Amino acid sequence: MAADSTLIVLDSSQRKRSDRLGERGFLYVTLAATLVAVGVLVAIAVKVFDLAAPAISKFGVGFLWSQDWNAVTNRFGALDFIYGTAVSSLVALAIAAPISIAIALFLTELAPKWLRTPVGALVEVLSGIPSVVIGLWGILVLGPIVESQVEPFLNSFLGWIPLFSGRYSPVGLLPAILVLTIMITPIVSSISRELLSRVPKEQIEGALAIGATRWEMIRGVMLPYVGPGIIAALILGVGRAVGEAIAVTQVIGTTAGIRSSLFGPADTLASRIASQYQGAVSNLQVSSLAYLAAILLVLSLLFNLGAQLIVRRVERSRG
Repeated sequence: MAADSTLIVLDSSQRKRSDRLGERGFLYVTLAATLVAVGVLVAIAVKVFDLAAPAISKFGVGFLWSQDWNAVTNRFGALDFIYGTAVSSLVALAIAAPISIAIALFLTELAPKWLRTPVGALVEVLSGIPSVVIGLWGILVLGPIVESQVEPFLNSFLGWIPLFSGRYSPVGLLPAILVLTIMITPIVSSISRELLSRVPKEQIEGALAIGATRWEMIRGVMLPYVGPGIIAALILGVGRAVGEAIAVTQVIGTTAGIRSSLFGPADTLASRIASQYQGAVSNLQVSSLAYLAAILLVLSLLFNLGAQLIVRRVERSRG
């Protein structure tokens, strides 16, 4: 018995020692992963701002509201591209948000069980399609449809609004908006579906038990419960739209300018960088493109911070 007790004590001490080593190792591994992530972000930011330094020193903050972009005279500005980025991303989000939430609600609450898995898988596959493929589809299929059907339809009913007037074109802001909508929707719908599936069944069944209709249960229980997560998913979608370069470059027309119509060509921050960096003719132009990249980096940071603040504020109001 004494020998057995000693053996048990030894096994227990050895197990506790290994647990302590495992916990310490787990701490070091996770800390290292965090430091690597932060280090990569800092390295990217340092490099981008280092490349942008000559343009920042020459143009200053006025670069943000200047419409100049002339490689011959070495005059550059970002306003046209900020405008194109903001309009294309925000309008795409406005279209994608209700569609994404509707898809998530359908797959979570309304679709038959045998249909949920294949449709959900197809939606997720759509998010994995390379952007260059979506851009090519936008050129060959979406652009001609927009020019021949969508833009004439919008103009016939809403032509009195400057946004829907002007010359029809297979390239421009509207095709870029639709391409971004296609790219945002799978991301937001997948996250929203996952959030909705985690709503406690007790709350759902309780709402139905007291006589609420399915729509009243969705509106009063499910959506408020997952609201912060959906908001964060939408902001994540905007971040994807703001930084998209290849697909947008293929369909937006890559023409600088601020136009009131969605039918005309435009350009975005990411698209301008992708289309001109390799062919830049001067160091100042390269630096100005890096300045555009720095703006994109700051916007991405602001989007992420905004998402966190919104989620925390909503959670605090619930508490």
